[in-house]
Amino acid sequence: MLDALPRTAFSLLAGSSAMKRLASRYGMRQPHSFARRFVAGETVSEAIEAARSIERPGISITFDVLGESADSTAAAAEATRAYASVISALQQAGVGRNLSLKLTQLGLVIDRATSIDNLRRILDVADGAGFFVRIDMEGSMYTDQTLETFETVWGIGYRNVGVAVQSVLRRSEQDVRHLNALGARVRLVKGAYREPRTVAFQQKAEVDAAFDALMKLLLSEGVSPAIATHDPARIEAAKAFAKSRGLTADAFEFQLLYGVRRDLQAALAAEGYHVRVYVPFGTEWFPYFMRRLGERPANVGFVVKSLFRERRASP
Repeated sequence: MLDALPRTAFSLLAGSSAMKRLASRYGMRQPHSFARRFVAGETVSEAIEAARSIERPGISITFDVLGESADSTAAAAEATRAYASVISALQQAGVGRNLSLKLTQLGLVIDRATSIDNLRRILDVADGAGFFVRIDMEGSMYTDQTLETFETVWGIGYRNVGVAVQSVLRRSEQDVRHLNALGARVRLVKGAYREPRTVAFQQKAEVDAAFDALMKLLLSEGVSPAIATHDPARIEAAKAFAKSRGLTADAFEFQLLYGVRRDLQAALAAEGYHVRVYVPFGTEWFPYFMRRLGERPANVGFVVKSLFRERRASP
């Protein structure tokens, strides 16, 4: 199974209110707290500070205000206003003009029309400030609605928007072919959600093979594709395929997560590739943090040691 036990365990923990309360108590209290390994902070000012420490020639940024599943129109509207405020703050700070967001933040669990209206509000503000917005892909229960929402705003004429596709899902080849035909900008990821075998590959080798196949489709037919992975084998496969197609380094970009493989980020940039680092921040960081641990359980030891250090230091 594809890291089945860690993914299952961390998926359950991500939904635990008790764990969230404990993590909220210790996770962001100090500059070197355990959650800050993967989350830039809880405020936009902290995210800007983190971005400035990362941005340099060859390395760009995308910001993500963490949060999921707004369950009321008021909560969805609040998230929409928050993104508009973030755009203004980032514009004033002069850092990278690139955002990632989840449609469940904007009301997708209420109805698709609400998420479309809120997404359009954000895209209008973003377009005026020169920002590009990427729609993240969530669990498979939202895949159809996410792609339909993307295609709706695309059909209206928005071009400052792209979408992510997960190689773990069996359907993704047809989705990538369709998005390529539209001329959409696609971010390819493996996928961080626990999914049933009816819709998703369960073996790591299958997910990797699907990732490589989708990568080749995107590099052959896509528009400014983003290859998002920390897997050295997948990165080498992308580099080799791009070279075989005679693609220049600016024809695509590698995307990596904040706090993960900083050495790899720097190495790729030094080789002349365009690298973009995904910088998440916000008060609702716990589910995101748990998914990162589920993807790479080796990080658990680091977190446990940090947690015990912080508890000993507490008054």
